[in-house]
Amino acid sequence: MKLNEIRDNAGARKVGKRLGRGIGSGLGKTSGHGHKGQKARSGVAIKGFEGGQMPLHRRLPKRGFKNIFRLDYVEVNLGRLQQAIDAGKLDTAKPVDAEALKAAGLFKSSRDGVRLLAQGELKAKIEITVAGASKAAIAAVEKAGGSVTVTAPAAAKQDKNETTAEA
Repeated sequence: MKLNEIRDNAGARKVGKRLGRGIGSGLGKTSGHGHKGQKARSGVAIKGFEGGQMPLHRRLPKRGFKNIFRLDYVEVNLGRLQQAIDAGKLDTAKPVDAEALKAAGLFKSSRDGVRLLAQGELKAKIEITVAGASKAAIAAVEKAGGSVTVTAPAAAKQDKNETTAEA
């Protein structure tokens, strides 16, 4: 092989279309854009346009409801908690809260708080403070000899419901 024989692979370099270079080129005058109209202009975006007919996305009724006050909890299962304890990432002697769980690597961000769920088995005695917990999870922690403290959001909702029931 010599330097003057070196070539690109077939199809490696593609020559671009030369638009607007005379009638004989086949792409002269309108440069492949046809004659006039909206689509012949630059910056056309007609997604969902149906020629003046009411578009499908506007003909269909709106559905559902998005609650802007909904809280987004991080779910932590008892089995995952036990794994962290077995791996030595959580100290059962100290009270466990969201910061301790985050430091143990159970989640990256605590969002609106931590909710304890009952999937898996907990053998260790543990004192845990969370924003929410299922009844089964609380029962499982107490069965293992520990305790669960539920803080602000869920507790505030329960207090609100109790005060309306008393009135």
